[in-house]
Amino acid sequence: MFGRTIKRGLLAAAMTIAVAGQAWAGDLKWAHVYEEGSSYHKWALWAAEQIKEKTDGRVNISVYPASSLGKEAEINEGLTIGSVDMIYTGPNFAERDYGPIAISDYPFMLKNYDHWKAYRDSDLFAELSKGYKEATGHTVTAITWYGYRHVTSNFPITKPDDMTGLKIRVPDSPLMVLFPNAVGANPTPIAFSEVYLALQQGVVDAQENPLPTIKFKKFYEVQSNINLTGHIGNSLIIIVSENAMGQLGDDTQIVDEVLKEAAARNADEIHQSEQDLVQWFRDQGIQVNEVDKAAFRAAVEPVLTDESKVPYTQEHYERMQALAQ
Repeated sequence: MFGRTIKRGLLAAAMTIAVAGQAWAGDLKWAHVYEEGSSYHKWALWAAEQIKEKTDGRVNISVYPASSLGKEAEINEGLTIGSVDMIYTGPNFAERDYGPIAISDYPFMLKNYDHWKAYRDSDLFAELSKGYKEATGHTVTAITWYGYRHVTSNFPITKPDDMTGLKIRVPDSPLMVLFPNAVGANPTPIAFSEVYLALQQGVVDAQENPLPTIKFKKFYEVQSNINLTGHIGNSLIIIVSENAMGQLGDDTQIVDEVLKEAAARNADEIHQSEQDLVQWFRDQGIQVNEVDKAAFRAAVEPVLTDESKVPYTQEHYERMQALAQ
């Protein structure tokens, strides 16, 4: 933690030098790794338009999709060095700076979408967001739904044993290797923008993502089976850098409210698309397989309450589970 504090101080100093003497023009760069056709990009553009209108043009946001300003790890670092002002990112990436913020992304942590909404609106999420800000200086303004992650492959996977030795692409994040490790697979971190080619060329045998992502990234073109493991209920968080947030002044509340509304609208759209896509994939000739979820859950659960292996506390875990009641 001491080393991280020093690093943050050096990066902040570099950012200060970079922007010294520049007048604040209200222009923000919002970076993310998702395609232009994705719901995430659509609602980011909507938010940018709303914020510009509601602030009478004082705050202008340009949205940069599809890793155009860097891959996930790079845009997270960009918040501190000043290369970006806002990002969509997974809690699993934010975990590197403040572990507990990733609790909702741990396998089988969330029971359903209503459980996720209860977490979004909870004191627990507010406290963890505050902890992230204390660790980094940056503000988690909103959380949106990314969807339940499912494994795709070129053969049916219905039980944990079917994944033994499977070379599966995962995001370059510590928590994302937990599920494949628990079922005996071989997790292989590969950047999001490179997954399609890796599947096509056989660099990996499988990948895991929510159904909407599998569709808009066209992974179904190079994978014949979608296995409904639903092992992680994934989120994205919208983070605004310390520097940008400090410059918003009286427009802070407007930005915050619009980002929360955009996140909520996106979440509902993603959730609905999850309901619709199972049949859509079957109509494309893709084999969609039900799985033994209880067996997958049993393989992972012992880790979820072992504080030596997770970054959140037992109290955090119990409060999260209580939100499902």
